[in-house]
Amino acid sequence: MSLDAVLTRIDQDLPEATDRLLDLLRIRSISTDPAYQADCVAAAEWLVRDLTDLGFDAGVRPTTGHPMVVARSKGPGRHVLFYGHYDVQPVDPLNLWNRDPFDPAIEDTAKGKVIRGRGASDDKGQLMTFVEACRAWKAVHGSLPGNLTIFFEGEEESGSPSLIPFLIENKEELSAEVALICDTGLFESTSPAIVTMLRGLLGEEVVIKGPNKDLHSGMYGGAAMNPIRVLSRIIAALHDDTGRITVPDFYDGVTELPDAIRAQWQNLAFDHARFLGDVGLSQPAGEQDRTPLEMIWSRPTCEVNGIWGGYTGDGFKTVLPSEAHAKISFRLVGTQDPHKIRDSFRAFVRAMLPPDCEVEFHDHGASPASQMEISDPAFEIARKALTEEWARAASYVGCGGSIPIAGYFKSILGMDSMLLGFGKDDDQIHSPNEKYDLESFHKGIRSWARILSALED
Repeated sequence: MSLDAVLTRIDQDLPEATDRLLDLLRIRSISTDPAYQADCVAAAEWLVRDLTDLGFDAGVRPTTGHPMVVARSKGPGRHVLFYGHYDVQPVDPLNLWNRDPFDPAIEDTAKGKVIRGRGASDDKGQLMTFVEACRAWKAVHGSLPGNLTIFFEGEEESGSPSLIPFLIENKEELSAEVALICDTGLFESTSPAIVTMLRGLLGEEVVIKGPNKDLHSGMYGGAAMNPIRVLSRIIAALHDDTGRITVPDFYDGVTELPDAIRAQWQNLAFDHARFLGDVGLSQPAGEQDRTPLEMIWSRPTCEVNGIWGGYTGDGFKTVLPSEAHAKISFRLVGTQDPHKIRDSFRAFVRAMLPPDCEVEFHDHGASPASQMEISDPAFEIARKALTEEWARAASYVGCGGSIPIAGYFKSILGMDSMLLGFGKDDDQIHSPNEKYDLESFHKGIRSWARILSALED
């Protein structure tokens, strides 16, 4: 019955909770622009005041960049760390906004009420779902739930330059049994989900060098090796006819999906035709023996992100270029080693070089995949709680992109993360007219209350 009382309190307090979120959204905490440094400090201080009023031992922690917020409440049960970020993306182009991005408001839309403003979904609205769940719990029980640490970052949208040093320096204080990260969304905007797989990322820039200057194609064409021709042949050789990547030993560490997870994904009834149709495509282009969901969540990729060389201006210039460039990224899964793959890729390229050509490489980062250990009972507890709140079966899902904080929590603090959020695909994060559905905010608060109650039992 105590959970029912907390849920009732959340329902009754929704207008006040929304007002608090609107107040936080008015703070222009754009982390990437030094002009907003004071605003980032103001957002951190706002959160510390709010958490302190709730009974947390909270403080602003300075870094070489924007401050962190750390709050602690000791209690019974497992030690849980909750993470979010209070910084937001720039608002440009401002003329595409329908209202001042830092004058947030509740708007009626054809799909229901939304909270409109920069940071509404990414990530102020999401982090406040957890804070408001704690507030309702405190109002009903007179104390905060469980054994909690809250950690809010102020540089997530600008590359987190202070994060790793801060985690290392405060490892003992921040280490918990499991981390909760509220920076994701609902599957296809309808079904609750817990992200348990995050792909890693390896970036390589390749420069093929041939003649010592651009050459006249009438004088040298046919006799001189063209670096674009060489690069094109290398790129074409990276995949076979079935979409499989041909770099030697590339698939070392790629694991197969557990049957239970595969069944959950099949039940999601992912409409890949609509997914591709929305961007003007029709046929999945990855490994042909894999489903589209596997392709984007649990399989590695090799993609060319940019290619250039020779004359690319207006008109026509008949030259053989002296250099050809490409930027190539690899999304990684399982226990693939990005550094071994880099070495193997570079050897693959060098082996395909003809005489008179050489290659130069520039690395653009390397991070492994993150895969959570869902045998931890907390994962199933959270999945059942989400299912109860949303009246739809919650699933363990993958994420095609990379969320570095989860990897850092694993490698530095030694704990797995549950990534669960309530954003929708049309929230327009990082874009003009960002919004967060009022339903997402409301049911997000209720979801955390259910999870906190289940974890405490």
